Amino acid sequence: MVEKARRAPVDSDERGNPTPQWEVFVRNEAGDPMRHVGSVAAASATEAHEHAGRLFGWYAVDMWVCPAESVERFSTRGLADDAEERPDEEADDDDDGSDEPRVYKETAGASEVNSL
Repeated sequence: MVEKARRAPVDSDERGNPTPQWEVFVRNEAGDPMRHVGSVAAASATEAHEHAGRLFGWYAVDMWVCPAESVERFSTRGLADDAEERPDEEADDDDDGSDEPRVYKETAGASEVNSL
């Protein structure tokens, strides 16, 4: 049985930039889900939209920007843990003593979830 991830709130710290930060979400085609593509620094939502459009949303049919301070983050590890592992992103941090894979061969790459 695959165990559900146990996530805890991540303490938000200042990002080191006094300009407000905005999280950017785009939808490339009408039927696609929104997906997070990055973040930008801007004084207003309008400015964030313009900046994000140049960076991430050239062909997006929809783009959302939301204040990063309004985003609540939950993770199985803290931001400091994530920063320590970035240089070699191939590191396996799932070593919980279990031999069970996080993704099964049969469902790897499946984009749909069947509900019963």
